[in-house]
Amino acid sequence: MKREKWGFAVTGHGRREHSRARRATISTPHGEIQTPAFIPVGTKGTVKALAVEQIRDSGAQAVLSNAYHLYLQPGPAILDQAGGLSSFMNWKGPTFTDSGGFQVLSLGVGFKKTLAMDPGEVTADDVIQSPKLRLAHVDDDGVTFKSHLDGSMHRFTPEVSMQVQHQIGADIIFAFDECTTLMNTKEYQQIALDRTLAWAHRCIAEHQRLTNERVGKPYQALFGVIQGAQYEDLRKEAARSIAALNFDGFGIGGAIDKSALSQIVSWVTDELPEDKPRHLLGIGEPDDLFRGVESGADTFDCVAPTRNARTSAVYGPSGRFNLTVSENRTAFSPIDENCSCYTCTHYTKAYLHHLFKSKEILGSTLTTIHNVHFTVKIVDKIREHLDQDNYEDFRDDFLARYYSSR
Repeated sequence: MKREKWGFAVTGHGRREHSRARRATISTPHGEIQTPAFIPVGTKGTVKALAVEQIRDSGAQAVLSNAYHLYLQPGPAILDQAGGLSSFMNWKGPTFTDSGGFQVLSLGVGFKKTLAMDPGEVTADDVIQSPKLRLAHVDDDGVTFKSHLDGSMHRFTPEVSMQVQHQIGADIIFAFDECTTLMNTKEYQQIALDRTLAWAHRCIAEHQRLTNERVGKPYQALFGVIQGAQYEDLRKEAARSIAALNFDGFGIGGAIDKSALSQIVSWVTDELPEDKPRHLLGIGEPDDLFRGVESGADTFDCVAPTRNARTSAVYGPSGRFNLTVSENRTAFSPIDENCSCYTCTHYTKAYLHHLFKSKEILGSTLTTIHNVHFTVKIVDKIREHLDQDNYEDFRDDFLARYYSSR
């Protein structure tokens, strides 16, 4: 299998024995990614409310889109004709696509769109949809689902997921998996684990076939996905079995009990080879980014920065706050006086308060610019301080200020 313009090299490790943190470089056909790195989510080939120039200005090194959504609209053939996702959206940099496995959860069994949660906060009735109302049904061969756009019926198998992702043309793609919630029983978690492993074998075979068939296309790195929820034996079993296959890297996915995030990710990374990258799916809160890095993850993605921004929730040096509260009506200062993003260097909280109160679209754009910049820079600074051998000092100072109001 061709490996041109794809590579991964670990360039440094955490300086403390208890830390699994590491520095590395991922090389793709569309450029390098210095890790650790936060990857903004552009679900439908766009980071909501932002032009690609604004994404670039945030310092983001790559963008992650969703195969399920791009399959439904505009269709993978369109992206293939356009020269792939990067060209289609005029990003010109590295891109990821997740496999659509999350939609198995969100359409099939989930009301809540988050996987990282405290299991004590929810019950099965909160997250598990009744069979008659499900939009997706899983079997050992794949998933049959109803489009949320027009109600039409579709079928995803591991082979179809690979075909769709090859046409979309992202630099890093993920094997098709069955995603579970924390409310599924351990017995079902094992079933999903076995099914995901069987699908992993099929994804690799189809990926190899398509790579050989699509001569002249840039090589796409295929990552296997590791499930197992909050169970140590299942996580380690999944990590060992997926690591034994011919994947280019790994995605740590599925339901994660946030109170045990460090432990869960460490169970997985201890079983994975050092010479391949690890992507932690759906994690983006500041404390979780620090814990993910220390547990050996290389890259992260999450919709939280953009989703929060569209509800007027923004990140400041002393934590997240809402711009629409009355005190911001006459707050003629930026979100963060030390932030260099376009929003903070040009606009006040009072103006942003006005935009949201008057329901102007510009409000979402300006807050998204800030939140993406803020999150990308956290991980950039983590990388910088790992290089300088003073990471722990930076972490402790940042988190003490950010969570000072708790």
